[in-house]
Amino acid sequence: MPREVRRNITEPEALAALAHPVRLELINYLMASGPATASVCARAVGDTPSNCSYHLRTLARAGLVDTVESDDGRERPWRALVTGYDTDLADPDRPLSPEASRLLAVSLQRDQQIVRDFMARRHEVPAEWRAVYAYATYTLRLSPDELVALGTQIDALIRPYVSATREDTPDGAGLVHVGLHAVPTLDRESGS
Repeated sequence: MPREVRRNITEPEALAALAHPVRLELINYLMASGPATASVCARAVGDTPSNCSYHLRTLARAGLVDTVESDDGRERPWRALVTGYDTDLADPDRPLSPEASRLLAVSLQRDQQIVRDFMARRHEVPAEWRAVYAYATYTLRLSPDELVALGTQIDALIRPYVSATREDTPDGAGLVHVGLHAVPTLDRESGS
């Protein structure tokens, strides 16, 4: 299967495959770092090679990863077939499927864990990275149309730097996790 740039994933099997913490880490690692063996993946995600092999095969059955030819024919590198994905989270008029709900929960947990881990260990990060990390929250007053426009502008700013598709990476670049959550604040008095 050829590598897709971005895929809209609505199939329950693919959503269920992604809705597992190890598999979500694996697909993100492969999208960011390129092809890798189960052993390399295991070191990157903190799991065992045999468990990673199992999870990679599950992702392969869902059409999200595939093996590539190795130079020596003995290794079995895996690569992501996608560089990113959307899910049925994009349709706010439809209730989430159970699989999409699980994927959302695992994704939010992953985002929060990445930030917590960094904050707990930021003193160990090289000085040039300690000086530039960003963690900020804002309360904005926007119309729905303005929120759509803001999201589109942020996406346009970020898209050229997506690891899986960037070809002009400068020396000294590293992987940076960027998460964005823009949701209306629920009115605490009326409950809406």
